[in-house]
Amino acid sequence: MLNYAALAALAAVVREGSFERAAQALHVTPSAVSQRVRLLEERVGCALVVRGQPCRATEVGQHLCRHLAQVRLLEHDLQDVLPVAAPTAERARLPVAVNADSLASWFAPAAAQYAATAPVLLELTVDDQDHTAERLRSGAVLAAVTALAKPAAGCNSQALGTLRYLAVASPDFMARHFADGVQARSLALAPSLLFDRKDQLQTRWVRRQCRKAVPLPCHLLPSPQAFIEAGLAGMGWGMQPLPLVQPLLAAGRLVELVPDTPLDVPLYWQHARAASALLDGLGRAVGAAARSALA
Repeated sequence: MLNYAALAALAAVVREGSFERAAQALHVTPSAVSQRVRLLEERVGCALVVRGQPCRATEVGQHLCRHLAQVRLLEHDLQDVLPVAAPTAERARLPVAVNADSLASWFAPAAAQYAATAPVLLELTVDDQDHTAERLRSGAVLAAVTALAKPAAGCNSQALGTLRYLAVASPDFMARHFADGVQARSLALAPSLLFDRKDQLQTRWVRRQCRKAVPLPCHLLPSPQAFIEAGLAGMGWGMQPLPLVQPLLAAGRLVELVPDTPLDVPLYWQHARAASALLDGLGRAVGAAARSALA
């Protein structure tokens, strides 16, 4: 049997990023946190934390953190069916991975509405939709919005809908860079916008239009709002999520590079299979929001 206090210390170190901040969160001394984590490592026979700035969990440590999160969810569920169970003022933590465009458009309102009434604290991690499932597989999160339909081991997968992207730019940018049309040659010269190094949307759209790979010069902008503002300012062209730019397209402040050439990205909600009323409730809220916002 693993010690609950030791598991809580491990989770706090991973969540807070250091032993000192974990001690503050748990209202104990840093040495007490260090001792609990060390005893837990001795019990399981391997390192659970990579000491650094910030500290991060090893693969086994991630699985133990997920185990604790699931246990806390089940404890909250137990209070509803066993009146004699001691109530706890501590909210259950729900670690979730989501892509930035979903978070900026449809996911945040759903999460906020759910968290306003449920005894949870959401811990949202932002990653590319093609990579959020990796965090689920590693045990870092209990649920994820992902572009992968196949469920991770020990998880269920539910289709959410399709997030539509359009290749857009400002009218001035179009006049400067694509006066003679959108072709492989002009795309290779015109600056594009890239959310981060994992972002493949621009590359996929260009390959579809040109029937070949085209090297794209790019600005790196890891913020959905900055991504849109840069497009409006004529900094570059990019694949923008339709829910966020539809009013700008209607107003003529942004235009499609090639009309009627969307790139649709199917999204799925994957979550740990262990039954939990709180996790199920979040899934229902996410599914309802997705049905309203996604194609």
